[in-house]
Amino acid sequence: MAEFAVIGHKGRMGQALTQAIEQAGHNLRVGVDIGGDPSPLVNQCDVIVDFSAPDALADNLEAARSAGIPILIGTTGLEPAHFAAIEDAADTVPVLQTGNTSLGVNLLAHLVEEAAAKLAQDWDIEVLEMHHRHKVDAPSGTAKLLGEAAAKGRGIDLASNMDSGRHGHTGAREEGAIGFATLRGGSVAGDHSVIFAGSEERITLSHSAENRMIFARGAVRGAEWLIGRMPGRYTMQDVLGLT
Repeated sequence: MAEFAVIGHKGRMGQALTQAIEQAGHNLRVGVDIGGDPSPLVNQCDVIVDFSAPDALADNLEAARSAGIPILIGTTGLEPAHFAAIEDAADTVPVLQTGNTSLGVNLLAHLVEEAAAKLAQDWDIEVLEMHHRHKVDAPSGTAKLLGEAAAKGRGIDLASNMDSGRHGHTGAREEGAIGFATLRGGSVAGDHSVIFAGSEERITLSHSAENRMIFARGAVRGAEWLIGRMPGRYTMQDVLGLT
């Protein structure tokens, strides 16, 4: 049995995590709400799971480093400065950061990378995602994760080849671009598709989340795997043995 600290434990994901931790036979030792200081509390824990907010990330990473325990980060909407802080923390403690903790989504990312590597440049790649009306960032962290997988398969940089927010007279689609489309509405937990569009044929790889418990269970699985690892930067694909 492991002792967990959950940051953002009063949010929707935090509540699901509480349930998933108990179902897995572990103990939620520390729950910190957004804005709380985790530092005095996490020394009693084996691992931190952070689903709070980007603004809290620096303090959460420092809490993990001070306690010498691993941290799994599921917070989305991160900027380059956040990723730099994650890389810095990974020199000291194990850090697993992901845009999606679902085991199914991470297997999908693996398949997307494989498909992108095998198909020629004239196959256009489009990432389509839909989430509930309350989601505040777009494209979603999962859509970016899938886009990164496609870019990795192609051997290109996503930031230089990402095409999102089309509006008005955009002109013809640029060859090699990875397109993104975002839908918001209702209570959708998360639907993602990656479309490979060739000449007179299409391949669609998809995943539908029916309940956020899949993310909570995946996060617990990732946190279990992270305990006892050497300092470094890890992904959910490491957890699945796909790397």
